[in-house]
Amino acid sequence: MDIQRKLAILADAAKYDASCASSGSQPRDSLGGRGIGSTGGAGICHSYAPDGRCISLLKVLLTNHCQYDCLYCVNRASSNVPRARFRVEEVVQLTLDFYRRNCIEGLFLSSGIIKSPDHTMEQVVEVARLLREEHDFRGYIHLKTIPDASDELIARAGRYADRLSINVEMPTTEGLRALAPEKDESAIRRSMARLRLRIDDTREEARRVVPIRALPGASATPAKPPPFAPAGQSTQMIVGADATDDRHILASSATLYGAYKLKRVYYSAFSPIPDAARALPLAAPPLMREHRLYQADWLMRFYGFEHQEIVAAPDGLLRLDVDPKLAWALAHADRFPVDLNHAPREMLLRVPGLGVKAVERLLQARRVRRVRADDLRRLHVPARKVLPFVVADGHRPAAGAMAATAPTAQPAAAQAAQASLF
Repeated sequence: MDIQRKLAILADAAKYDASCASSGSQPRDSLGGRGIGSTGGAGICHSYAPDGRCISLLKVLLTNHCQYDCLYCVNRASSNVPRARFRVEEVVQLTLDFYRRNCIEGLFLSSGIIKSPDHTMEQVVEVARLLREEHDFRGYIHLKTIPDASDELIARAGRYADRLSINVEMPTTEGLRALAPEKDESAIRRSMARLRLRIDDTREEARRVVPIRALPGASATPAKPPPFAPAGQSTQMIVGADATDDRHILASSATLYGAYKLKRVYYSAFSPIPDAARALPLAAPPLMREHRLYQADWLMRFYGFEHQEIVAAPDGLLRLDVDPKLAWALAHADRFPVDLNHAPREMLLRVPGLGVKAVERLLQARRVRRVRADDLRRLHVPARKVLPFVVADGHRPAAGAMAATAPTAQPAAAQAAQASLF
């Protein structure tokens, strides 16, 4: 099989893994003729997957052969799909060729499980080793970690990769047991814990480095500890493959963030696959649900929301018609309007339309003078969205202004009507 056919099969097989952002890495570049590539994204040509995801990494599987038979996976052992397998050298050359053409900023490499977890992980790590040591590749590398791989292989992977990830796959133990009985949740959690300890130990060792007292005119360069996954670890869970509601999904994410200090939890809406098992739903969940989960995740990480307060609906699902922050504000009308001149930072962050940077600028501005409604426009925030929820000098929202921000449900007949083209 030629390499183009392999690339077509294995790049398509990798599209279901969403955890491939290239943020948070150590800065590296090839200025001065050193090596090839950089971790910066400037000048990168982005491509888009059919589902709208922006892809700036060469995102492939080493192989889509797999000894596991996870029901939700298109590459499961019993799946009737074309199979292919890259040699290690082919992945290395593809990465270098695509980077030289300015098509990518790095590599995201995963694989089906072949022979054993250690055998698979050894080949994945060898790709990263060749890129770093043989070709001095300074771009971004994200490796998918095999949960049952040995500690030695995990340590080598963290030495060469910017980020490591282990997919928890399903939000709950019951869901994983039902749809992927061959996978061991305990092994996944143990591997995530090992990664956290190694990352924490490396960072603590780096903080303890003391600059060397140098002679006059000489530079003091302390010896740095070898890096280990400087961009941290992430994971992914599938949404909509089982009956788990958004409340339990966010609770699971909060546990992962707290226990393993993950950089990101990625949410991937389940996509129906050929020859699917009866245990799987016939239709995919709305992509808006995935989007709302990302917004709710952002509220937990940056806006001070607890996971249990984000989802208020009895069915445990996020509203699809409004974002989670606006939904919370509408459900807690007694907390509004918020006084922009006196409210604490924690409450300002809960105002719909106010982001983290806007809140910091408001806090700085009100140290020197009182904030007026016109100042919101100077801060480039959506004033029409913010004003119904705040009080400022010269502004007080009218009665019912907050309720008016909620979308009005259209009659079913109106929703189904075809709009005129003329």
